[in-house]
Amino acid sequence: MGVRTTNFMEYGYKLTERIMIRQHIGISMKQILLSAVLLAGFFNMANAAEKVETLKVCADPFMLPFSNNEENGYENRIAELFAEKLGADLQYTWFPQRLGFIRNTLKKEEGTSGKYACDLVITVPSSFELAATTKPYYTTSYVLVYKKGIGLDDLTDPQMFSEFVKEHKPGVKFGVSDRGPGQLWAMNQGMMSSEHMVPYQGQPGDAKVHPGQRMIEDIAAGKIDAAVIWGPTAGYYAKQYKGQQEFVLLPIPDDKSNREMKYTYSISMAVRYGEKEWKETINKLIDENSEAIDKILTDYGIPLVK
Repeated sequence: MGVRTTNFMEYGYKLTERIMIRQHIGISMKQILLSAVLLAGFFNMANAAEKVETLKVCADPFMLPFSNNEENGYENRIAELFAEKLGADLQYTWFPQRLGFIRNTLKKEEGTSGKYACDLVITVPSSFELAATTKPYYTTSYVLVYKKGIGLDDLTDPQMFSEFVKEHKPGVKFGVSDRGPGQLWAMNQGMMSSEHMVPYQGQPGDAKVHPGQRMIEDIAAGKIDAAVIWGPTAGYYAKQYKGQQEFVLLPIPDDKSNREMKYTYSISMAVRYGEKEWKETINKLIDENSEAIDKILTDYGIPLVK
């Protein structure tokens, strides 16, 4: 990515050729070493010339708190921060984060230029396999969410949910997405019966509809009593009710006795495989701006697991 440096490279190769010829005619070792140092300098100049003129970010146009095409998400804030630090312009390629996202953004070539539609995805699981991931920049988890004042206030441990419900609130209505770890947790808690469970479509046909947002809205409206929701989504939308209603978010811990019961995930950024220098640039930005990134995440209500 970045500005091509063909002239530097060609000069470097010619200089290498001269070194090899002079070795055959008795050039001194000192001169050879000096030439090698000069050659390394030219290659360093070539790398330095690859200044990022435009930070091109791959993002979802409708998925707050992560991003949207009005640039109101935490990814947008982080992208603005990175662009400022790089002294670069900021540009987005928008595509819904569902099947085909990476293919239509990070891996989408622009004609025959050798360039791509965008160069950075700001939120992926650290175990993501479709692209090269950076170091994690935050960790979060699925959370059990309920609204205060409906008879669940004494519940402080999500693992005691089913037991608490049986004893104190047997008619509880519980929201769960039809895909993702929330289903496993609900099944483990014995909350999958029609008596309790209210299913939500995990990936609606309309990319603008967010099931986590709908669950928070339904808890606020009293349509359901509690739900398991991905932490960043729950934290952000619960925060929108500040001063009106108070929500409780209980992080769900991993079940150490069962590897499938995993609810805590580290989050990284992603670049294309093979772009080692670009990846290191992003890692450096993450390291140097960790406090600012944490503040952005906290501003958005993201529950951080330390």
